[in-house]
Amino acid sequence: VTSITALTAVRLDREVWRDLQMSESYREVIAWQKAKSLALDVYRLTRKFPKDEAYGLSSQMRRSFDTSNLAEGKGRYSKKEFLQFLYVARGSLLELETQVSIAHDLGYVDSFTFKQTETKTKELGRILNGLVSRFQQQVS
Repeated sequence: VTSITALTAVRLDREVWRDLQMSESYREVIAWQKAKSLALDVYRLTRKFPKDEAYGLSSQMRRSFDTSNLAEGKGRYSKKEFLQFLYVARGSLLELETQVSIAHDLGYVDSFTFKQTETKTKELGRILNGLVSRFQQQVS
């Protein structure tokens, strides 16, 4: 990790934490905004998959990562419940990373798009990990 990347991750973590504390709506949370952007990318990407993948990998990718986990978690009344939704979102993100890698290996995703998607998933993963760490400390 370069120092620029590490500094960016710390800055994003602080922004995300501030947003969670101050925001009334899940739509104002940076993690949700980035997750929604990634979900839209996945839908656009899977439109280009072969038709025989409509109920296979394409469907799995669309279902695996869903911003509603973050929205529902933000709507809960306890930090412990929100933490559970963060765990689910993080697991779903890892599932999506694996599926995008498989799609790339099968030739459904070009290398440029694969790298872009990988960059977005890594960034969102850092944000989610930061949130999980913060809430684990508060819940413990």
